[in-house]
Amino acid sequence: MPAKYELIADDLRQRILSRELSPGDRVPGEAALTEEFRVSVPTVRQALAVLRHEGLIEARHGVGTYVRTPRIKVRRTDERHQWEKNRVREPETVRRSTGATEYDTGLSMPDLAFSAHYTTTEATDDLADAFAIAAGTKLLQRNYRTQYRTEDSPFSLVCSYLVYEVAEANPDLLEDDNEPWPGGTQHQLSTIGIELASITEEVHTRMPNGSEAEELGIPTTGVAVFDLRRTSIDVTGRVVEVADIVLPGDRSELVYTTKLSRWS
Repeated sequence: MPAKYELIADDLRQRILSRELSPGDRVPGEAALTEEFRVSVPTVRQALAVLRHEGLIEARHGVGTYVRTPRIKVRRTDERHQWEKNRVREPETVRRSTGATEYDTGLSMPDLAFSAHYTTTEATDDLADAFAIAAGTKLLQRNYRTQYRTEDSPFSLVCSYLVYEVAEANPDLLEDDNEPWPGGTQHQLSTIGIELASITEEVHTRMPNGSEAEELGIPTTGVAVFDLRRTSIDVTGRVVEVADIVLPGDRSELVYTTKLSRWS
């Protein structure tokens, strides 16, 4: 026999999924729910906690609980890397017309708001190991945010690293004023003679920390994030870029295709 709070959660979940309660609608308050289901306030709070953990509702401080509004979804495939590489030799007008986010979302450039912030940092032990360099080596750190103009949170949190000594071969690569760069990172690297041979992506799932949840517009419980480490390797086998990317699990889809060799 399901517990009372589970029955209440089931009822409210069905109202949400059937659009009886639509995205942005206010969920009945605790007093109304205790009267409707003839249960105690703690039981109602348990039921609401279940739905918050599922990412279906969100509490807004001082105003109540609301059905969460679905966000634009990102479908990130491994084909995006070859797509970006193919564009490196395209004219600037072609490269400027669309980018990786448009590829992932199906949106157009006017739909998007983009920001980039560059700074320098020293390689931590983790990054030093990833780049096969000494800890403390100077790195160029590049933070990117892109969001749908009508939404208030980005699709992901991107922190990309380049070895500063390598990047400074083209001073334009050191200035965030040059973003968004037509053709993205692969074209940037091509300006200093670097061609990528492979990209490795390692993905873990975890719950977001407080600052990540706030920036991504998700609850700290109920919606996990994909923690993705992208490592870009050039044709000589050297790691030339490392990027840490945090994607919200409620609106991100990761698709990987493995090509298989035929039997001989």
